Amino acid sequence: MPDAGMAEIRLEEAAAGTNQTSRMHLREDLRRIRCAVLLCLLSVLVLMLPTAYLLVGNLRAPSSCQQMSLHIFFSFFFFFPSVTDTLSSAEKPRAHLTVKKQDPANTIGNHLPILQWEDKRGLAFTKNNLNYSSNALVIPVSGDYYVYAQVTFRGPTKSTSRTNSVTEIITKVTDSYPEPTQLLTGTKTLSEKGNSWFQPIYLGAVVSLEVGDKLMVNVSDIKLVDYTKEHKTFFGAFLL
Repeated sequence: MPDAGMAEIRLEEAAAGTNQTSRMHLREDLRRIRCAVLLCLLSVLVLMLPTAYLLVGNLRAPSSCQQMSLHIFFSFFFFFPSVTDTLSSAEKPRAHLTVKKQDPANTIGNHLPILQWEDKRGLAFTKNNLNYSSNALVIPVSGDYYVYAQVTFRGPTKSTSRTNSVTEIITKVTDSYPEPTQLLTGTKTLSEKGNSWFQPIYLGAVVSLEVGDKLMVNVSDIKLVDYTKEHKTFFGAFLL
């Protein structure tokens, strides 16, 4: 009988130890579940902060529909890369145009004459849908572009009187605005005393452009443009 009693005590002790071990494992599992849930909640809060900030700012200072659209686009692109971010360097639109003999009658309304360009031969090229049409580069993708142009003026020329200055303008034309917009302008005063002179003007800057925008180059006197060398007068743009 004593042996049977001792056996029962040992079985009870073993069962108690097993129950205690199970409870410890259960507590550990519950602790891990709580940590996982807490991490998920923190991740959701972090992702919601930018959107909440934009919504609060909009409530404090009501804006137009256009500004609200910009907020929506901003919050969307905060989480997703833009189209231009996904393009490799080889895929980004770019073009380099070179000078050719000009048509003096090429103007728009009362604006300065528009230069015409070569887009295929020699050093000239257009790539990835940045096309040349009607004396203008047509933007295929919205984004920030580096736009540049150099015009070399020379004189005197036949039937051209002596001028005191020359001007070059890079102009943007868009369907949403009826008048051309001057993006970059350069003017130089001529001080040469000899019978012949050369005066280059280089313009270049980063410009934010939209799909369908058209870029062109205007000059003060198209008859003074040096079209003899393609490295003297050129025009181009590329997406950054």
